[in-house]
Amino acid sequence: MNKREEIKPGIDVSIVQKQHQRSGELTEGTVQRILTKSLFHPHGIKVQLTTGEVGRVKKILKHE
Repeated sequence: MNKREEIKPGIDVSIVQKQHQRSGELTEGTVQRILTKSLFHPHGIKVQLTTGEVGRVKKILKHE
């Protein structure tokens, strides 16, 4: 998900954390904060989950 407008706090997403970029391992969770300031990012919008984990959104699982 490359567009910031598609991501909102409270939605469930799959992210890839920096240390898992090579393997592509995804982590699921709920968005707490959006960290990317720009409206678009080619590698995905960076978010912080409610668990504190940070990564780039690869898939939106459920809208709030």
